Amino acid sequence: MTRPPLPHDFQRPVPAFTVTSHSVTDGGTLPASHTLEGGNLSPQLRWSDFPTDTKSFAVTCFDPDAPTGSGWWHWVLFDLPAGVTELPEGAGSGTFPGLPTGAIHGRNDYGTRDFGGAAPPPGHGPHRYVFTVHALGVEKLGPDADTSAAAISGTLGFFAIGRATLCALYEHS
Repeated sequence: MTRPPLPHDFQRPVPAFTVTSHSVTDGGTLPASHTLEGGNLSPQLRWSDFPTDTKSFAVTCFDPDAPTGSGWWHWVLFDLPAGVTELPEGAGSGTFPGLPTGAIHGRNDYGTRDFGGAAPPPGHGPHRYVFTVHALGVEKLGPDADTSAAAISGTLGFFAIGRATLCALYEHS
């Protein structure tokens, strides 16, 4: 069985830059603290080497392996100022500690405006959680917090001038 495509496979190519995390290892297992049952904390993320003409950033987390036919959006955060190059762990969760002023949480597929942790169906196998930082050529993306995650993703694909990803795996046994 082939795996569903990654979220950016159908978007226009843009230069890659670097994203790192103390919380999540690219290709590693997603820690329990970033699951719906285990703490529901958004991970710490830091990015660098993005295009010099970046005007803002967005951060998303997408599970292409969710059994929905269209994947599952866990996190949609945009209008991060261009001077912001890191989010602390938990910035997308709870009281949003460290979330920059003006940043907008779009509605995830849980229907909430925050980070929604991993929760694959038991026995469904490992799911990929793709954390992406999008460098954008606009200061304000345009959609509001009620816009669907899929529509925001399409808008991000249009305005992206760079993209950095980390992909972690999680399986609910």
